[in-house]
Amino acid sequence: MTTDNTTNSPRQIGSLSCLCPNASFSSSVFDDAQWNLLGEQQHQDKVNEDEFDQIELEEGGDEIKPLELDHSGSPFKESQLGVLSQSRVFFEQFPLECPREERIRRILSMERHSNGNNHDNIHINGNGNVAALEIEKPRSKHRFRHSQHKSLQFDEDNLSHEDNPRLIYINDPRRTNDKYEFTGNEIRTSKYTIITFLPKNLFIQFHRVAYLYFLAIAALNQLPPLAVFGRTVSLFPLLFVLCVTAIKDGYEDWRRHRSDRKENNRETLVCQSGEFKLKIWKKIQAGEVVQIFANESIPCDMVLLGSSDPSGLAYIQTMNLDGESNLKTRYARQETASAVSDGGMISGLIRCEPPNRNIYEFTANMEFNEHRFPLSQSNIVLRGCQLKNTDWIIGVVVYAGQETKAMLNSAASPSKRSRLEGYMNRETLWLSIFLFIMCLVVAFGMGLWLLRHKDQLDTLPYYRKIYFTPGRDNGKRYKYYGLPMETFFSFLSSIIVFQIMIPISLYITMELVRLGQSYFMIEDNHMYDSSSDSRFQCRSLNINEDLGQIRYVFSDKTGTLTENKMEFQRASVYGKSYGSSLPMVDLLPEQNIVAAAGRRWKLKSEIAVDSELIELLHKDLTGDERIAAHEFFLTLAACNTVIPILTHGTSSSCIKSELQEDSVEAIDYQGESPDEQALVAAASAYGYTLFERTSGHIVIDVNGEKLRFDVLGLHEFDSVRKRMSVVIRFPTGAVKVLVKGADTSMFSILANGTEMDDRIRNSTQSHLSGYSSQGLRTLVLAARDLTDEELEVWQCRYEDASTSLTDRVAKLRQTAALIECNLKLLGATGIEDKLQEGVPEAIESLRQAGIKVWVLTGDKQETAISIGLSCKLLTSDMHQIIINGNSEDECRSLLADAKSKYGVKSWRGRNSSLKWKEDGILGLPLALIIDGNSLVYILEKDLESELFDLATSCRVVLCCRVAPLQKAGIVDLIKSRTDDMTLAIGDGANDVSMIQMADVGVGICGQEGRQAVMASDFAMGQFQFLKRLLLVHGHWNYQRVGYLILYNFYRNAVFVLMLFWYILCTAFSTTSALTDWSSVFYSVIYTSIPTIVVGILDKDLSHKTLLLYPKLYGSGYRHEAYNLRLFWIMMVDTLWQSLVLFYIPLYTYKDSSIDIWSMGSLWTIAVVVLVNIHLAMDVRRWEVFTHFAVWGSIIITYACMVVLDSIPVFPNYWTIYHLAKSPTYWLTILLITVVALLPRFFFKVVRQTFWPSDIQIARELEILRKHGNLESKKDQGSS
Repeated sequence: MTTDNTTNSPRQIGSLSCLCPNASFSSSVFDDAQWNLLGEQQHQDKVNEDEFDQIELEEGGDEIKPLELDHSGSPFKESQLGVLSQSRVFFEQFPLECPREERIRRILSMERHSNGNNHDNIHINGNGNVAALEIEKPRSKHRFRHSQHKSLQFDEDNLSHEDNPRLIYINDPRRTNDKYEFTGNEIRTSKYTIITFLPKNLFIQFHRVAYLYFLAIAALNQLPPLAVFGRTVSLFPLLFVLCVTAIKDGYEDWRRHRSDRKENNRETLVCQSGEFKLKIWKKIQAGEVVQIFANESIPCDMVLLGSSDPSGLAYIQTMNLDGESNLKTRYARQETASAVSDGGMISGLIRCEPPNRNIYEFTANMEFNEHRFPLSQSNIVLRGCQLKNTDWIIGVVVYAGQETKAMLNSAASPSKRSRLEGYMNRETLWLSIFLFIMCLVVAFGMGLWLLRHKDQLDTLPYYRKIYFTPGRDNGKRYKYYGLPMETFFSFLSSIIVFQIMIPISLYITMELVRLGQSYFMIEDNHMYDSSSDSRFQCRSLNINEDLGQIRYVFSDKTGTLTENKMEFQRASVYGKSYGSSLPMVDLLPEQNIVAAAGRRWKLKSEIAVDSELIELLHKDLTGDERIAAHEFFLTLAACNTVIPILTHGTSSSCIKSELQEDSVEAIDYQGESPDEQALVAAASAYGYTLFERTSGHIVIDVNGEKLRFDVLGLHEFDSVRKRMSVVIRFPTGAVKVLVKGADTSMFSILANGTEMDDRIRNSTQSHLSGYSSQGLRTLVLAARDLTDEELEVWQCRYEDASTSLTDRVAKLRQTAALIECNLKLLGATGIEDKLQEGVPEAIESLRQAGIKVWVLTGDKQETAISIGLSCKLLTSDMHQIIINGNSEDECRSLLADAKSKYGVKSWRGRNSSLKWKEDGILGLPLALIIDGNSLVYILEKDLESELFDLATSCRVVLCCRVAPLQKAGIVDLIKSRTDDMTLAIGDGANDVSMIQMADVGVGICGQEGRQAVMASDFAMGQFQFLKRLLLVHGHWNYQRVGYLILYNFYRNAVFVLMLFWYILCTAFSTTSALTDWSSVFYSVIYTSIPTIVVGILDKDLSHKTLLLYPKLYGSGYRHEAYNLRLFWIMMVDTLWQSLVLFYIPLYTYKDSSIDIWSMGSLWTIAVVVLVNIHLAMDVRRWEVFTHFAVWGSIIITYACMVVLDSIPVFPNYWTIYHLAKSPTYWLTILLITVVALLPRFFFKVVRQTFWPSDIQIARELEILRKHGNLESKKDQGSS
């Protein structure tokens, strides 16, 4: 959104200070605007009720401009008006107002009503991912522009336009579709048809550069002057790969067609001519009314009109859509639910946003019986969901077929790219340069040779210009195109001969190896979580080896380090703390059953209660403390989105003896937030049982008395406001707003009261600090009464905001600020979230491995520090650097002071050495603790470097109160400034941006749904598995793939260099001593299997050793298994081996009469034996399959040679039989192998003897232990 401060038509706005003197407007829309902050303005004595004052906004930086008033009157006193100079476009875009005359009347009435109150200036505060604005400290506009990309996120899918909505006429599909021609409900997930399969599949396949390379080589070989290989043989590799891929793609698409056909032909009941009749899914249209029964799937996206529940309540399971197994609740509007219950036909109009892929939002409104009301995500059921615990529902189709949210989300997220693959492309470029140089050498040599022998070209036996044979061709030119063209053709022919210098097969090999590695990771029983019955998941096959190079781990706290199973522990009510001396013996079953009139509620889980608080709640409803306790638990029971589920059960025998006439009904609570479930269950344990909820009311059993409360409106929790509120009407007719939220967002909106209020506030804050230091999650509760005038203004704006199709969230956020102010503090809660098993040990192992663990959490600073200490992230000897700044200058000062105090150097100063210290010059272990408010100012270019220098000098970084986008910003801080690999791990939707930003994303299958899992590259059940994933599987995968790449480069280069030496000795003629089939089979059959098997199964160390010595993991992020130095050493070794491979047979048979095809057969066998023995020297763990692969490939090579040499039409017919009879043949192969590998053998011996690596030392230790155990067993056996 852009702001324009130069528009000529100022918008009329009015002060809201009369409604909310302490309002905190927190909105991404506010924060996106570039503000000019104005101080208080002079007031006028008169009021003009026809128009509001016009505020002229000028672009003037921080300069304070006076207000220019069109009329002489202003109804507001100077102390009440804190004017923020803001973009008028904002108010034009978000007109939250009643009709103007009525609005003025109401606001003026409220102004007179609250005339006696002391009003403060309106502050616009940003929490989380938005900039914080204060009227006292104006900030320059460029600063906001500077940080917008880091602070804000726009979802283009939601940018619908209210002037062009999607119109759905209920139960009138003809009228709905005639005008707009919406898509039908037929879906198609297949890619191809019979006609398009061949061209489309080939087009997709040739997007791969490797295939284009193959195609170019095959095309060159078809030209007569360049036919180095047989034309059919040259096409074989390309056709083989294309055919195999096409068959695989065709089979997969056939399965998609079959699935689509089955899905499209399913049947459901659709209202036709006033009756519900069966209709196949693919013929359903937008606007039709559909009936779904229990356990049936939803065929399309439908707005719920009614259900078997009279209140319009329905339960759905969204596992097929988002992977979450817990039931979700959906509501029909009470207006339509009543009409459905009465059996009447429903007709009306729905205006909704265009189709988009956001499954967690829906913006629409409905016109029904001349009333207009809003529709939201809770009113829509999506395709792919299943109806549960509800007999039937009726809904109207709004999105069908390809426009449903499920189909729009079916596209796979873009895959990440392996770091080693990037390095591999760098080396591939070097190999391309070598290939080009070799081809130039051959072409240049050919040109010189032709120039030297230009007078002999007519008489040379193998190279001549004209035909000499008798016949019609006698005297004609014979395959000679002149010196320049012959030189050029020689260059192209060389490319064909040396084509495998670029290891195209390496990409396919790596995919197969990663697939095998993933299988063993998934089947690792040590990473199986029995509590959730979940195995490790590999959701991305491209980055297995990156797991072995991680340097930074960014972790969420709640649900990742902790169990996210909340237990209500402490309560602060009216300034008094309860629950501190709660004895375990109080956990009696009777306390979990709440007596009611003729009915008793039994909670699913036992909850400890405080007897003193129970006594307070059973006193008469008189006295401030008793009333505050009553409203406290009423807020716990009412201010939530939890749904009660009642099941008939029986109580224990002891309780039956007391109240035999009472039946016991078990009650369970379903909700998306474990916090809310724990709070509602706690309220029930204390006698405030929520047992019924509809879209319009809730029923709470208060110590046996059923109270029905009308829900007038609900402002749900969001990461900007960090609180939620509900407006309810009591049976007495009184209206209250009940609010709960984080302390940082709640204390700023409390009313300024008496000394007693201040004392309660101070006591509550003290209790909160104590709860946080114990590691408890805290919430603050508050409430206030709403007058009729306040309610009327709020309802008007709430209706306008909730029915808006554009920026509904921002408008509702502003509307909430009207009532979330001047609140009376009720108390606070403390909920325990226990650490997961094995977390401290896992963090300690990761730290020993040299991996830095940063925790990014939305919890309070005290809570985060307490959890950090308990999980051994923080230790007692660490010096804590705490950064809590409220302005840019303060943050800059805090960072500079910390850097100077602990001697922190800049990254550039430390970058000269890879082993820079994490501590300052004083040698002290440092821990940085920083809050989200400070990050608002720091995550800008000029302070990012300061934070980076300080954070990378600390052993631990703990970020508190951070918003989701700030988590991603912290990850990007490291990614953009270092080459270190990052890993992010989390369990909730708020971790998705962080997971996607990191090089490797890991999702936890936790209590907060599966959004994190669906966005991740790997998923697992518990945080402790991260230790084994990185230290064991990550290490193995990195070592394997690093060696695999180097070996493939070596394997192909030694073969090409052998051909290169041969061409140099044959007058640069680009002829080959090897048969065409031998050249093709070399990479495909002869040497491919061993590399795949070793890449999957080889282990340099056992998992026990890797877990026992975490420092061995450091070889990965130090790039010891694959780097440019190893590449050049490998190329030198390859050069030596190719020379030995070529010249030993040449000198051995120089005086013999052996033909060239026999020589080629010897070279083929020798190079296959050489590269396999080379591989065998480097195998660290021999398995049965490894033996079969290495030695079997040599046997297969011999078998293929025998078969090819047995075909009479081939020029190499019977050569292998002649060679095998000669002892010289076998001795030559042995001599080649020994001489070629001797330097490599000596190099390894010297290096491992005098400069052993940590891995080599650990391997020797393993061998010594193994032999020691064997000897001890022998001694025991002999004794």
